[in-house]
Amino acid sequence: MNLNFPLILVIAVAVTGFLALLDVLFFAPRRRAAIAQYEKEAVAFNSEVRERLEKEPLLIEYGKSFFPVLAVVLVLRSFIVEPFQIPSGSMIPTLEVGDFILVNKFSYGIRLPVIDKKVIPVSDPKRGDVMVFKYPEDTRINYIKRVVGLPGDTITYTSDKRILVNGQAIEEKFLGDEPGSLGSARLYTEKLGEHEHYIRKEVRRRVEPTREWHVPAGHYFMMGDNRDNSKDSRYWDDSSIPLELQGMVPDEYIVGKAFAIWLTWADPKFSVLPSLSRVGLIH
Repeated sequence: MNLNFPLILVIAVAVTGFLALLDVLFFAPRRRAAIAQYEKEAVAFNSEVRERLEKEPLLIEYGKSFFPVLAVVLVLRSFIVEPFQIPSGSMIPTLEVGDFILVNKFSYGIRLPVIDKKVIPVSDPKRGDVMVFKYPEDTRINYIKRVVGLPGDTITYTSDKRILVNGQAIEEKFLGDEPGSLGSARLYTEKLGEHEHYIRKEVRRRVEPTREWHVPAGHYFMMGDNRDNSKDSRYWDDSSIPLELQGMVPDEYIVGKAFAIWLTWADPKFSVLPSLSRVGLIH
């Protein structure tokens, strides 16, 4: 079951905030008035009676306690940074299964939580950025891939697994066989825009025909660094949208820019301990 955590958080902040406001406007004045009346009429002062008069209703107490914490979490998660965990190997070797990453929520503009409407433009995604976005075929799911095509680009993926952007081949360099792959996979460096990063290609993977896409305005073409094991813009097929938008990520689906790994926990079932060995910036 996919829970809409942003919506739950917004509701929690609204409810606890309402309880805190209700105390300020209604319950707190009543408590102060009751204490003043008691101090005026009491013959012998009793501290226990005063404490009872000062005591907040339990629901109000919880609301006032949780509201500032939830509000801070909402602001941080919605507008500044959000943590994610990598669930699949589609971005190997850049990101491994179990990597915990941080995503900058304001790099591409300030968006309202839940409705994800951009209210303050900041910048646009750049070629080579590692970006988190809502999966076009099921927007309840977040995906992470690398930006390959920008609005207006023509992207070609050849039968020999090369990328051409507007007819120009993307620079790549063969590094050697992937360690432990027994020659079944090879590692390369690739340069997309200002980003130089590693990619992985399988040797025995079946050859696919050369294909070409035109990226429309307000959309992006995404690919995983694990080129033969990534469900990305090359393979999405949503019959509910026009053919020219197949495989594209619209701007309104953008979540943020992935910029750092802060922890790796390949098996969070206590058979393997968390590791800091991969902590660092994402390229």
